[in-house]
Order: sequence, then structure tokens, then C-alpha cells
Amino acid sequence: MKPYIFQNQFYSFTNMGLFGLFKKKVVLEPKDLSILKVDLHSHLIPGIDDGSPDLQTSLDLIEQFMSLGYKKIITTPHIMIDFYKNTPEIINKGLEDIRNAIAVKQWNIEIDAAAEYYTDEYFLKMIEEKNVLTFGDNYVLFELSFMQESPHFSEAIFQMQLGGYRPVLAHVERYPYWYNDYSKYKDLKDRGVLLQLNINSLSGAYSPATKKAAEHIIDEGLFDFIGSDCHHMQHLQMIDKARSLPYLHKVLDSGKLKNAELL
Repeated sequence: MKPYIFQNQFYSFTNMGLFGLFKKKVVLEPKDLSILKVDLHSHLIPGIDDGSPDLQTSLDLIEQFMSLGYKKIITTPHIMIDFYKNTPEIINKGLEDIRNAIAVKQWNIEIDAAAEYYTDEYFLKMIEEKNVLTFGDNYVLFELSFMQESPHFSEAIFQMQLGGYRPVLAHVERYPYWYNDYSKYKDLKDRGVLLQLNINSLSGAYSPATKKAAEHIIDEGLFDFIGSDCHHMQHLQMIDKARSLPYLHKVLDSGKLKNAELL
């Protein structure tokens, strides 16, 4: 009997039977995210980028992080010269406001701040001037354009490492120009770049291709950090639902994540 083509896979009615086509989706018990201890990559400083618009929203988001089991948040506002002209002074002032509000509420959670740097000429200048916000073991979170690989990409990696920084590429699975060349992820690791995944990529929230890339990175063990990339409450609600996903279980059970080292 000729096989039946269904969603790019081949099935034989004689081997599987009609109902073999409609297997139930694997659903696991929700994973306890407290194993992570620390969330890396979010946008909680009020009013300075495309994340939280005000202090009350920031507090609402932090309270939700606590309910998910996190003990520490390292929030990372955008720094992008054409759109988000943030400085360490602006970010640290917003961080102080949040910390004071948390202290009033007597919440048992820690919050620090770094930044998510867009790879442009301004970023190269900040590296040269050593005016870069870091976290953990001198880590620097940076991102690329979603349209094309930055012409400053290799130079930024080199200059960060020359300056004693440890580059961490944000949401590495979300860059479409690498979807036809997964070898790029291994190449980045070989060059000393640490890779951060977004939890919501595993649910297909960004695209099926992004989900597939994230799963490949997990299968190959190329990841270092996983983060929320939280901009608003819907992101955290999606993360709560993602706790039953097999690939989130796989990455949390791997023993390879460095999140807890940031506590």
C-alpha cells in the first residue's frame, strides 16, 4: 500500500492503522522553575524601552516571577543608539527605584540589571571605553538584527574578549538567517560565545522555525542560559504554560544551564 503523506511525514495505514495518524500530544507534569533560581534577560526597568511602562507594572511582573519560583532577576534593558539611548546611569537609577519598592513590600527576591546591547558601532565604542554593564562572571548580553547578521558581529566578539568580557548572545535561536545553517551555533560556541535561549521559543510563540532551531540547540547541548525575555505579563503567562513542554524539561534536566550560578 502506498504511504500517506501527512505533515511531511510518511505513514502506512497497514502498519499503523487510521488512528495512528492522530497520536496524542505528549504533555508532561509542569516543571518547577525554581531549579533555575535566576532569570536572565528581561525588560523590567520602567519606561526606558519596550518593556514595562511604569513601576507598578514592573512590580506586578516581579510578583509573577516570584510565583514561578525565581529567587533573582537580572533585567536587561535595550541599548540601541537609534531607538533606546540608555546609559548605565539611566538603567541603575531605574534599578534603584525598583529595589526601593521591593524593600517596602519586603519581598524575598533579588534584582540586578545589565543591558541587552544591539551590535552596532555605538556598542563597539562602549566596549572600547569599558562602559559596559555586565553580570555574573563579566558576562555581556548582546543581540543582533533579525534581518541580517551585523557587519560588526565578529569585531564585537573579538573586542569583548580582548577587553576581558564574556559575550552572551541573546535569543540565539531567533535569527532567521541561520535557519538553513545550524552549524553557525557550533561555530559560535567554538569562538567562546555563550548562547542564551528564550523559554517561549520552545512553545512556538515566535515561529515554528524558531522552535525547531531552539530544539536543535538543546539536542546538541550548545546552550548556556535560558531566559524569559519578559516584556509584559503575557510572556510570563506563556512561560507558565510552557512548563509542561518536553524540551523545557530536557533543558532543565540537562545539568548544563548556568542560570543558578548567577545567584
